[in-house]
Amino acid sequence: MSNDSSYTTEDISRLLKISKLTVYDLIKKGELPSYRVGKQMRVDAADLEAYKQRSKTMQATLHPQSAETPPSQYPALQPEKLDNSEHTAVLHSPSAHFNSSPTHFPNLNGTRPLVITGQDMSLDLLAKHMERSIQGIRPLRAFVGSMDSLISMYKGESDIVSTHLLDGDTGAYNLPYIRTLLVGSSYVVVNLVSRQAGLYVQRGNPLKLSHWSDLSRPGLRLVNREKGSGARVLLDEQLRLQHIASSQINGYDQEETSHLAVAGKVAAGGADVGVGIEKAALMVGNLEFIPLIQERYDLVMLKKPENKIWLEHVLKLLQTEAFHNDLRSIHGYDLSLTGQVLYET
Repeated sequence: MSNDSSYTTEDISRLLKISKLTVYDLIKKGELPSYRVGKQMRVDAADLEAYKQRSKTMQATLHPQSAETPPSQYPALQPEKLDNSEHTAVLHSPSAHFNSSPTHFPNLNGTRPLVITGQDMSLDLLAKHMERSIQGIRPLRAFVGSMDSLISMYKGESDIVSTHLLDGDTGAYNLPYIRTLLVGSSYVVVNLVSRQAGLYVQRGNPLKLSHWSDLSRPGLRLVNREKGSGARVLLDEQLRLQHIASSQINGYDQEETSHLAVAGKVAAGGADVGVGIEKAALMVGNLEFIPLIQERYDLVMLKKPENKIWLEHVLKLLQTEAFHNDLRSIHGYDLSLTGQVLYET
């Protein structure tokens, strides 16, 4: 049985020194042929090399003098070896669709990639239902934070973005940021789920933490999220409202890139407290969760002519009982607003 060399999106990002969102944009545009293995997108080494050669040819055409200089911008990287039997192309199941027959979106490559940004498990369920019910599209997951997601949409690098950004002055979620970052765009905002956010503390809550103001305690060890994430914005807004300077918090600059990583750090004793959502605490275990706020986790989609059919289909999907049942199987979601259009321009 022969093996094929392939790269993950992380590999390509590192190899070409570009962001993961740029890699997804290349996949979306069809410049990098891809397939999926489980939840990971992969690109064959031959396809990556072909893309590099096309780029070099274009560079040589535009700048002939530079064609004589061997390119050195690509560091050495060994691709992973995958058994052909593990390769799973992105196909669409004919058996699990809603509203009679699946909608079809033809394009030059046979499928239209749709980039969905965010880290919550509900997005994996959404991608699964889209794949089953909409033929001719291929959901691609980009695991980036809320602020970076909106910026990627503004730059045209994503199609469905998720966001949970608190405006501390109004207590409103998402809309103040969306209106600012997507100024001049026509879009629709729809709720995916609501969920509890708060503090991760060690088992038994030995420091008796119960409020945002407790973060001012001397000697408290915090583990933070990366800039641009919804949890980081939530923390920064609460510190501002409580008049707590971030410089006085031990560990404020110690960043992790997911709720699970933050919860794991607290559970392992590497920090006393972190900010995140309830579900991660339940998954990690060996720690406690102090709920402090109900946050809205919303989706944003641009209302472009080329998006009209699949956008309408996604809005209908979000209201189906089948999708809601899958969400209910995961503890910690409030579905009272799921599928409701909250704002539209």
